[in-house]
Formats: sequence, C-alpha cells, structure tokens
Amino acid sequence: MYTAVVVTVVIMLIASKPISEFIRKHPSFKVLALCFLMMIGVSLIAEGFHFEIPKGYIYFSMAFAFLVDVIQMKTVKHK
Repeated sequence: MYTAVVVTVVIMLIASKPISEFIRKHPSFKVLALCFLMMIGVSLIAEGFHFEIPKGYIYFSMAFAFLVDVIQMKTVKHK
C-alpha cells in the first residue's frame, strides 16, 4: 500500500508540469473539469437520497461536452 502511494505521488509530480502547461494554454478544459466534478457530486448526493440517475446519462453528457471542447480547441486558434 505504501509503495502504491509513493509511486502515485511520483507519477503526479512528473505529470503535473505538462498538465499545468496544457491547462494554461486551454483554460476551457479547467471549466470543463470543474463541471464534471460538480456533475459527479450532484449524482452522489442524488444517490444518497436514493434517487438513481442512470450512469449512461452521466457518461454520455460528459463525453459529449468533452468532444465539443476538443472540437472547439481544434477549430479556434489561440493567440
């Protein structure tokens, strides 16, 4: 267990620089990630109240939003 945590931390430290550069160049992905977190949180709260949202709806909406963001990133030229 300790080894897994140490390896994961090392991977995160190595990956943090390229990810932060990507987010700096494409801030819309930061907003998209925050929206995904909010959607997952709402889903978890709903499940806590025994109101089940089908996972397919959540996954489809996340994939669609990601696809739209990727298309926008490819078509809009950044400065």
